[in-house]
Amino acid sequence: MQLEKLQKDMMEAMKAHDKARKESISVLYSAAKKVGIDSGCRENIPEEMVDGAILKELKSVKEQIETCPDNRPELLEEYKTRLAVFEEYAPKLLSANEVEEIIRKDYAEVLETKNKGMIMKNIMPALKGKADGKVINEVVAKICS
Repeated sequence: MQLEKLQKDMMEAMKAHDKARKESISVLYSAAKKVGIDSGCRENIPEEMVDGAILKELKSVKEQIETCPDNRPELLEEYKTRLAVFEEYAPKLLSANEVEEIIRKDYAEVLETKNKGMIMKNIMPALKGKADGKVINEVVAKICS
């Protein structure tokens, strides 16, 4: 996802007076901008960084939905609206089958060790941002058993 697209979509939501959508996109834009500034690239923030920020915010809003108190339905609805917008911008993640295929093909020599820690250490840098960490962990656990 390009930062410019987020900015353009945020402007369109403002013009359409869609407050919830504008605020949701603004959260993503701010998170991506912060990641870029923290890593030292104020301008030309790479798409991988933007995608990483979006995935982090997506995970955060999912946790907010899970922990939202039952007596706050308006807050829950706000989180669900935000989740829907975040999912529009989130990069497509690899499925468990795709992750398993990549691991078996590219990391066969590490798989022979059956050492889950060693396997995770080797594959996480390659799959970070491309697949959910839980999915990767489940696949590795299945392979090692």
